[in-house]
Amino acid sequence: MQVPFLSLKDVTDKYKDEIHEAALRVIDSGWYLQGKENEKFESDYANYIGTKYCVGCANGLDALVWIFRAYIELGIMQKGDEVIVPANTYIATILSITENGLVPVLVEPNIDTLEIDDRLIESKITSKTKAITIVHLYGQCAYTKKIGDLCKKYNLKLIEDNAQAHGCKFEGVKTGALGDAAGHSFYPGKNLGALGDAGAVTTNDEALAKAIRSLANYGSQKKYVFQYCGRNSRLDEIQAAILDVKLKHLDEDVELRKSVARRYIEGIKNPKIVLPKIFDWNQHVFHIFTTLCAERDEFQRYLESKGIGTNIHYPIPPHKQECYKAWNGISLPVTEKIHAEELSLPMSPCLTDEQVQYVIDCVNGF
Repeated sequence: MQVPFLSLKDVTDKYKDEIHEAALRVIDSGWYLQGKENEKFESDYANYIGTKYCVGCANGLDALVWIFRAYIELGIMQKGDEVIVPANTYIATILSITENGLVPVLVEPNIDTLEIDDRLIESKITSKTKAITIVHLYGQCAYTKKIGDLCKKYNLKLIEDNAQAHGCKFEGVKTGALGDAAGHSFYPGKNLGALGDAGAVTTNDEALAKAIRSLANYGSQKKYVFQYCGRNSRLDEIQAAILDVKLKHLDEDVELRKSVARRYIEGIKNPKIVLPKIFDWNQHVFHIFTTLCAERDEFQRYLESKGIGTNIHYPIPPHKQECYKAWNGISLPVTEKIHAEELSLPMSPCLTDEQVQYVIDCVNGF
């Protein structure tokens, strides 16, 4: 049996007729940027997340970049300020900080959750700290009440990287509405994925939303008048229309992902394989189903020999990347353990019962 890690064709085929209709509607309209499709998706997504504002942009990295850039333009942050961030995130989170001349302060994750360890944050706060960035990595909520309390205590902005957690909740509140602003990626493989690059920012801060909308449109709020030195980072009409179709089905797809995860967690009984620890099923939407295995590379080769697709998220941690050479000597043992042992199993709302059982049987046979 062949079990792909993720078949984007299968995901798209689920709603093919609606997607074709949406794309054709945009093509026939003759209006391809900054039109009604953007307005509708932004409104619908803001309502879904539970914020007053949603601003579409070109991709998830830009969404995070614009949040920090807008805070600088509004005088709330300045270059050289520090931003606390999990050490084991995808590099885009950290790129958004350094691109703005801000200083990332790396904090180790909790090995039980793989999310930022809130017990380690306060000791990293200095007079230069202006924000905490949490990353809802793999689809699991990274927010804790302790993090919220620290932001209030030290007057820090709370920024969410919600690229992997569309539909996730903390005590009834969606991720993307827990902090001051959130960046969202709609890369095709995400739980809510476009058919190309796309992103958005959600926030309840009107001034921030206006600044971000301007920055993503060359720095202009009025045609040919430029308040900021911005860039072109717009969400196109076809992607907005497709995202609006898929948004209607997001909660259904999340439940299908959870059903696959439950079967994995209940069925996999291999002592070599560490499975996700689920403390609250509302706080995980399983964008990725992570495992940890000390024999990760051998485990991956074994599964590939059985026709099972896997992926490593991520093989090299940010502080060991060439682009951040100054950090290469830093020791972050928990982060390094995760990056050395993590292997992601197939996860999709399109997996069949037979495919899921086959994965379970093969994992147990390793």
